[in-house]
Amino acid sequence: MAEPTITPTRHRRRAVPQPRWILLGMLLAVLGSVLFVNAYTNASFTPDHHQSSSGQRDVPTSVVTGGPIISANSEQVRSYRLPERTIALTFDDGPDPVWTPEVLRVLDAHQVKGTFFVLGSQVSRHPDAARSLVAGGHEVGVHTFTHPQLAELPAWRRQLEYGQTQLVVAAVTGVRTPLIRFPYSSHANAIDNRDWPVVRSAGDLGYLTVLNDTDSKDWARPGVDKIIENATPDGTSGAVTLWHDAGGDRSQTVAALDRFIPLMKERGYRFVTATEGLNLAFAAAGVDHRVDAGVAATAGDRWRGRMLVWAVRGADDVLGVLGVLFVLVGALTVGRTAVLIVLSGRHARRRRSRDWTWGPPVTEPVSVIVPAYNEKEGIASAVRSLANGDHPGGIEVIVVDDGSTDGTADIVEALRLPNVRVVRKPNGGKPSALNTGIALARHDLLVLVDGDTIFEPDSVRRLVQPFADPRVGAVAGNVKVGNRRSLIAKWQHIEYVIGFNLDRRLYETLRCMPTVPGAIGGFRREALRYAGGLTDDTLAEDTDITIALGRAGWKIVYEETARAWTEAPTSIGQLWKQRYRWSYGTMQALWKHRRSVLDRGASGRFTRRCLFFVSLFGVLLPLLAPVIDLMALYGLFFLDRKATAIAWLAMLGMQLVTAVVAFRLDREKLGVLWVLPLQQFAYRQLMYLVIIQSVVTALTGGRLGWQKLRRTGLEPPPIAPVRPPSPVDARPAP
Repeated sequence: MAEPTITPTRHRRRAVPQPRWILLGMLLAVLGSVLFVNAYTNASFTPDHHQSSSGQRDVPTSVVTGGPIISANSEQVRSYRLPERTIALTFDDGPDPVWTPEVLRVLDAHQVKGTFFVLGSQVSRHPDAARSLVAGGHEVGVHTFTHPQLAELPAWRRQLEYGQTQLVVAAVTGVRTPLIRFPYSSHANAIDNRDWPVVRSAGDLGYLTVLNDTDSKDWARPGVDKIIENATPDGTSGAVTLWHDAGGDRSQTVAALDRFIPLMKERGYRFVTATEGLNLAFAAAGVDHRVDAGVAATAGDRWRGRMLVWAVRGADDVLGVLGVLFVLVGALTVGRTAVLIVLSGRHARRRRSRDWTWGPPVTEPVSVIVPAYNEKEGIASAVRSLANGDHPGGIEVIVVDDGSTDGTADIVEALRLPNVRVVRKPNGGKPSALNTGIALARHDLLVLVDGDTIFEPDSVRRLVQPFADPRVGAVAGNVKVGNRRSLIAKWQHIEYVIGFNLDRRLYETLRCMPTVPGAIGGFRREALRYAGGLTDDTLAEDTDITIALGRAGWKIVYEETARAWTEAPTSIGQLWKQRYRWSYGTMQALWKHRRSVLDRGASGRFTRRCLFFVSLFGVLLPLLAPVIDLMALYGLFFLDRKATAIAWLAMLGMQLVTAVVAFRLDREKLGVLWVLPLQQFAYRQLMYLVIIQSVVTALTGGRLGWQKLRRTGLEPPPIAPVRPPSPVDARPAP
């Protein structure tokens, strides 16, 4: 027959950009660096303390039998004790925003100064508490940055612990300190061969090591009386006493101090800082030397310290945000899963009930529009499957060749099928091809399909049955992946069953169907005309027209028994192009219809529901979903591995339950679900990149064009033989 003459349409085809792996890489690098900083400051890389002794043969006797203040370097080794009736109160592990001020309150009340050995990470997080120490006349010392077991660390890492603590102290308080106390240290007579090199190396760097004579052991919370007993020196001997102003509940420490200080004063003791006590020891020994713990820090040290403080606090803030997002994503995922299972199950039960029917059998003739651009691999199978459908009213197939260069139109014409027409037109894009076919169609019931899709014999008949309800303007069919051999295709098969078809049951129940798929969708001509037809305003013309129909008040439903088989991409590159176009096109459609959320009546109700659910679950949730994987990795390395693994397995189990429900409802075999765990480690990450880059493109105002995917041709699926065209089912088959 003669081909209609079609007026050429201008259409610029733009390339879909390649996946910006550098974008994902940079994002992961930044987040990874932030989490690394947070893990470091939380001592996730530091070895645990363990009680062991390596002997004391290498430790000088003068140290083992000497006092708690040690000056040791390559030239000389000396240790000092405090004079009699002299006590230095020293505090470890702070500053703490709650307990350090409480300790200072007690010290100020008794007019006593203390020495606080601070952690660099704590100073970074609580600068006001650290600043109040120096402002109150107390002195500070280095207690490392992350509280590690220093004997287990290499020399460079030990120096890093000291240096970073000095820098943040300089940034916050403006001073440098010569004092250091090692984590897990105790009395001088406990120094062994493993500890001694640490003491010597610190001395070479100019530090004075401060140990203790008495340990209150307040960290164990043994009671106020026991803490006082532990801290009290023997007889009238001087003592460096060890307390803690952080690391947990220090209420017993505060109460014990409030009693200990006046008790010791009654016994004739004086209270000094560590450097004051050391200077008194120098004077008693006739040493002409003085130590000052409050040396002003250089401007360079203060600036470098500020940068370190910003890094620590920034990492904490980011981790806090990630933690909130983790909870939010988890709650959204669990909530969505629960709603999905409940409402989709209700949808399935309603459809399979004995009294369910769309109405009288629909036997009106149907026009099927097939837009085709370079579809030579699969067009013959697709057209045959459509032309041989068993719809009793008859099927007209219109193949609109959109400027193909591979002979697609010739292949269709060579089939010589009596109910198939071929229309050739210059390339104008898919919406243009569809509108051309709609304009030339003879019938009012229209089925729009892709050129690579194969229909089952009863698909058209089943797809149009919902039009028995005059309120129905569009029907979404059930798209199935036909090529399921490769791992990528299996993942897409799972995604189609769960993410598309199960979602459509939910959206129909909520009356906010956002997309009638381009692979298999039924429409009333009247509805399409009322909505203004298909446009090329977006890359997702199917989503665009579906939202337009919903806004116009038409009912949009899902017919699960009308199945169409499509060829899924089999390479990462092709999958990227497809999903990027879908994702970006959906965002375009949402943006296009955004103002209608303010409309009154059916338009506003539909748009508010549709944009809310699609934006929340189709854009925001996938955009934030990487937080789950990121926090899972962080937890496995730096948090409770068992709890993290259990949480991740619980999420996987929830997905598996959802998959089983979806596959049961869709009458699919469950055997393919063995690849679901693997999907979490590769496929999901690609989808993350798709949504991230789509959002970036949308925010930067970029525009993309529709692209043709490479096809290899889809073999007809194993389906039941064609049944006679009558009688027509009045309702979907169970």
